[in-house]
Amino acid sequence: MAQRYFSVDEANGLLDTVRPLMSAILAARQVIVDAQPALWPMLERAVGNGGSQKAGTLLAQFEIIQNGVRRLQALGVEVKDINQGLVDFPAKRGGRDVYLCWRYDEPSITHWHDLDAGFAGRQPL
Repeated sequence: MAQRYFSVDEANGLLDTVRPLMSAILAARQVIVDAQPALWPMLERAVGNGGSQKAGTLLAQFEIIQNGVRRLQALGVEVKDINQGLVDFPAKRGGRDVYLCWRYDEPSITHWHDLDAGFAGRQPL
């Protein structure tokens, strides 16, 4: 499949779809993080007795994350960090491949970076 490139307007237009997906991913991630202190003992017990309702709930959260990431990827969006809600939109700038960079709490896409620069290399549009 050919690489999809986004204009700034196209990427911003897609945020109405991206934002709720990332919101669900971040919420599921938080449920998992909040359960972390009890996770290992619970999983050890679940292995011994054939299952655990709490483990099943956490597995559902992992599935929410996995499905959300897949849906974002299907749109052509690259998920970079589910801890911060970072996604990149492949784009062209000055004839070269770059990323339009967006973080979950931002109202619109206002930054870009080179493919190898990452979030630390963000520059204003």
